[in-house]
Amino acid sequence: MDARSIIARLRRHQAPSAEELRWFAQGLADRSVSDAQAGAFAMAVCMGSLGTEGRAALTLAMRDSGRVLHWALPGPVIDKHSTGGVGDCVSLILAPALAECGGFVPMISGRGLGHTGGTLDKLESIPGFATMLGPERLAEIVARTGCAIVGATSDIAPADKRLYAIRDVTATVESLDLITASILSKKLAASPDALVLDVKVGSGAFMKSADEARALAVALTETATAAGCRTTAVISDMSQPLAPALGNALEVAEVMKVLTGEETGALVQICVALGGVLLADAGLVDDVQEGADKIAATLSDGRAADRFGRMVAAQGGPLAFVENWARFLPEANVIREVAAPRAGYVAAIDGEALGLAVVALGGGRQVESDTVDPAVGLSGLVRLGEKVDKGAPLVQVHAAREDSAMMAARAVLRAITFSDEPPALPELIRERIG
Repeated sequence: MDARSIIARLRRHQAPSAEELRWFAQGLADRSVSDAQAGAFAMAVCMGSLGTEGRAALTLAMRDSGRVLHWALPGPVIDKHSTGGVGDCVSLILAPALAECGGFVPMISGRGLGHTGGTLDKLESIPGFATMLGPERLAEIVARTGCAIVGATSDIAPADKRLYAIRDVTATVESLDLITASILSKKLAASPDALVLDVKVGSGAFMKSADEARALAVALTETATAAGCRTTAVISDMSQPLAPALGNALEVAEVMKVLTGEETGALVQICVALGGVLLADAGLVDDVQEGADKIAATLSDGRAADRFGRMVAAQGGPLAFVENWARFLPEANVIREVAAPRAGYVAAIDGEALGLAVVALGGGRQVESDTVDPAVGLSGLVRLGEKVDKGAPLVQVHAAREDSAMMAARAVLRAITFSDEPPALPELIRERIG
């Protein structure tokens, strides 16, 4: 077996066997496959299709290229994944809520890259919070607190880490087969019994059209199910940032407002929807509605907040974070309001443009090695359909310097469109698949 013959088969639009894909994934992990061969493989997959069976085989091969976690817990292991958006801090709310409902949640998450924020970056705005934990420490925390949110160690799906870096420089990121294998190889390495996928669509998502989002949702659910994990995808709207804040510490503040009952809205709505599906799929409730009601109850009565506090403390954060969260989160040097240039209704919000404005402030990354400023971002963002007067605040910019605040203010004004009539508002939950 060799790389050239596998690439040649792909070039002829013939799917390699599961054994060949296992060999190739191991070659990616141990570097017996060269960068040139990896790039040719990615391009060949991108130009054709592996099909459902081939996609599942590649996913499992990449998962098995490294360490696969195993559990001995008195309940189902469950997990959630989002395909990325702006103002998406759902994981921080949902993980403790699920744990409070009887699930065990070892959530392996990522960092922000491009216009979307990263769950790990948000948590690291909490002083002392450690996201890079070894498998033994992860298992200990999950058994004790019911949930943990961590980054992938180098021995989790190493084939994916290598192939992703090569895809990034060979214009092969958009392949449905490779996106699916990349997402699921890491998620399935945690060996969940059930998985819910939040597939975003809209201006703030990677998938801009409903057709693209649905194709990805179908590919993900089919592949994960073929790999033996009960999986449902929820297609949700990202026509505007999910939370009214963008930026790491500012999004944690929004999370705390939800967990302590200060705010409701889209964040609560989507957490309830995703959590209801996952609890039902894991057999912890009889149906999705019962699961949704249980998630909502943990948010309204403070149990999810208490569970979040226990997770923060277990991962090195302050013991009294939930009670004093505003004191612990970093604040920007400069805070400026952006005023509406005219009266009218908020008709459109370019979420990607706002995400890139936060990156420009220093709140995100253009490349993985960039340093993130946890304090900067946007807060108090107006919502679609809101009626504003001329001069009314659209958002607050949190910046390290006056010049960067002014640049972000200009970006905000370009990203928001006004109309004289109220716009039609999209449904937050568009479709469920699986």
